[in-house]
Amino acid sequence: MDRVYSILLVVLIMLGGCNVSEQHEPADVLFTHAKVYTMNATRPTASAVGVLKGKIIFVGSDTEAKKYIGDNTKVIDLKQNTMTPGFIESHGHFMGMGYSEMDLNLMKTRSYDDLLEMVKEAVSRAKPGEWILGRGWHQSKWDPQPAIMIKGFQTNERLNAISPDNPVYLTHASGHAAFANDVAIKLAGVNQLSVEQIQKDTQGGEIIRDKLGNPTGIFTETTQKLIASKIPDRTEAQKDRAMELAIENCQKNGITSFVDAGAPRETLARYQKFKDEGKLGVRMYVMLTGRDPSLLEEWYKKGSMIDSVDHFYTIRSIKLNCDGALGSRGAWLLEDYTDRPGHRGAATISMDFVKDVAEKGLLHGFQVCSHAIGDRTNREVLDRYEWAFNQHPVLAKDSRYRIEHAQHLNPVDIPRFARLGVIASMQAIHLSSDRPWAIDRLGKKRIEEGAYMWQSLLKSGAKVINGTDVPVEPIDPIACFFASVTRQTLQGTPPGGYEPKEKMTREQALRSYTLDAAYGEFEENYKGSIEVGKAADFTVFSQDIMTVPDNKILNTRIVKTILGGNIVYDSSDQ
Repeated sequence: MDRVYSILLVVLIMLGGCNVSEQHEPADVLFTHAKVYTMNATRPTASAVGVLKGKIIFVGSDTEAKKYIGDNTKVIDLKQNTMTPGFIESHGHFMGMGYSEMDLNLMKTRSYDDLLEMVKEAVSRAKPGEWILGRGWHQSKWDPQPAIMIKGFQTNERLNAISPDNPVYLTHASGHAAFANDVAIKLAGVNQLSVEQIQKDTQGGEIIRDKLGNPTGIFTETTQKLIASKIPDRTEAQKDRAMELAIENCQKNGITSFVDAGAPRETLARYQKFKDEGKLGVRMYVMLTGRDPSLLEEWYKKGSMIDSVDHFYTIRSIKLNCDGALGSRGAWLLEDYTDRPGHRGAATISMDFVKDVAEKGLLHGFQVCSHAIGDRTNREVLDRYEWAFNQHPVLAKDSRYRIEHAQHLNPVDIPRFARLGVIASMQAIHLSSDRPWAIDRLGKKRIEEGAYMWQSLLKSGAKVINGTDVPVEPIDPIACFFASVTRQTLQGTPPGGYEPKEKMTREQALRSYTLDAAYGEFEENYKGSIEVGKAADFTVFSQDIMTVPDNKILNTRIVKTILGGNIVYDSSDQ
């Protein structure tokens, strides 16, 4: 009898232990009935996620989730929509995105006539002498092409005719060229007599001129500042509004984290202000602009600023702008442009400066991120990184230096990314927009062997992270995901995609926007996957982007954006 009693007691204790283990602290929020892609290899999918105080406390099934429901738990039925880790924009220009919402948005112009019509309307509303600003035109996408073209660009006679009194300054989609009317050019002091000396004094840029030496209105790379410096500064209210618009744009596009690729001093202060006021609304990882060497020296002395408390505002990287873009023929190439013999683009900063920053980044704890589009620039930057790594091998072990864009590579340089541990920060959407005309710049052989080499880089062991370079492209991650897995234009051409062997798989594309993107910020242990203990940042899509047919991906909508467990965007509220 005693033996039976002992056995029963053991059983009761065991059952009691199970009951104790089944007790869980209730979640603040419970998301249920979803198709969850976690990016966690041990549990790649789930249907429910629980959140407490902004962190994930449960990932599992709807049945298991019931254990986390308390009196105050808010249960949100996602109605079989797809949830992923919050999408991370790994390369964009935050204030530029905000300003693009305030100025003329020229992205959808399909001809010079379209551009002129938009400017004409803006002039009709403007006060005399008021600047007309815009961004997004791309002459290589226009059909028909303008009747008069010089060095691949339109001229400004027609622009002058519709705006004889208002200065006009329209930035190219790439940000690496600008189009100005004569009023703006005159304000900058540029004319037939001065342009020759100005050209000599300006490194890495070009003022396009006609046969008589007159400026045609096109300013590339560093020469843009001649006119940009004459534009009246925005008011504080306008700057705040630009930041508010940028935050809203992230949220409605499912972006929970944003990497600002090169911020000046005043923008840093505005981020801090918004954070202090609780208005930041997106996690910011900010690169210091290398265009201000004095700013870098200041930060070398005080060191990086890593937000290890709430992870909303971190400064631990530097952006170097090392060449231009293919669209403006400013990317620095090893061989001549196919459509402009004798021209190879140019570096926009000294490679000695790149070498200096590459070493100082290691010494002072800063990640170095270099804009490099042309194959010559990529090689030169990799050379400087490698030199710095060899000088300081211990400091280089987890430096996670990056090359931004890495758009065109010489085949021999592709394996160097993985060998050196350099992250390829690439924007898949650039292929959709640029590939139809990029072949004119590089020719078939260079395109096939070295342009947009996502899969080759991944197979070599390199990390590839994704983004849009907004406002160069819209921040829409769905379009970028589509480009990653199809290598087609957004119109679905060509069948099978351009150079299809370089497509990403769906999982690779998702990683490039989530877990690997977090790695690019040293944040893979805090965000980028849906795992217990990580930040409750999620993007909810209207359909399953991992299984829907290619030609249906672009029909996907953002349903919800969730930051730290809080819904910051809900399509049902719109």
